[in-house]
Amino acid sequence: MDCLEQKYGHLKEILQGYGSVMVAFSGGVDSTLLLKVAVDTLKEKAIAVTSTGELYSPGEIEEAVELARFIGAEHLIIAGSELDNPVFTSNPPDRCYHCKKKEYGEILAVAGARDVKVVIDGVNADDLNDYRPGIRAGIELGVSSPLKDAGLRKEEIRALSRKLGLPTADKPANPCLASRFPYGTPITTQGLRQVGAAENFLRKLGIPQVRVRHHGNLARIEAPSAYLKFVVEHAVEIESKLRVLGYTYVALDLLGYRTGSMNETLNVHSPEPLFTVSVSSEK
Repeated sequence: MDCLEQKYGHLKEILQGYGSVMVAFSGGVDSTLLLKVAVDTLKEKAIAVTSTGELYSPGEIEEAVELARFIGAEHLIIAGSELDNPVFTSNPPDRCYHCKKKEYGEILAVAGARDVKVVIDGVNADDLNDYRPGIRAGIELGVSSPLKDAGLRKEEIRALSRKLGLPTADKPANPCLASRFPYGTPITTQGLRQVGAAENFLRKLGIPQVRVRHHGNLARIEAPSAYLKFVVEHAVEIESKLRVLGYTYVALDLLGYRTGSMNETLNVHSPEPLFTVSVSSEK
């Protein structure tokens, strides 16, 4: 038995041990695999729940609904209200902690009302190597992360998703739109709509994975290096569209697309870690 098969078996054992679960379901690669395996393992005792709100890209909630239907899971939708929290909208470096603490708290309340024993999320083993303060919120509230506990890394999750026939196997990462705002820049409804519409336009133009970083009246486009020339060739069309959306200036980041580029401004040497997590090695 290869390593991936062992981890897959371990994941099923973990889920079986929970008895019943509520999956914090975004429709991304990780939570989709988690929901699939949970439903295969626990049947109707696995329920998906998705929090809606203005932080999501256009069409994401609809995709999550379709994916849950494809998997055959019961799917609950709850209304998110992150913009009601002034701490979150002030956009501190631990912004995700405040968002996730509220979201997980709401999901836990729903789980309790349904007599579901455990709330689980899609945190994977690779996530522990990045700055992700939202993980701390889950730990504090008792949310479990079976993908991480099974030692599954991102590429293994994609490989297992292909094996199980999931349409998300090669889906690009797409964190919430608040991640496009530099820390300290207030998160507003207008700004979120600008970013969402701009990225949606660029994807439809032909760039499969793209970020529009929101610097006030300047939009900084991050596209994969293979698409930098494409962006330049369509510069007039892109600039015109983004001006209509409210941007005065449009810039192309020459380093291209990369995850967590907003964290490049953080001082990673002096602050203490927001949390520590130990992971047992896979035997």
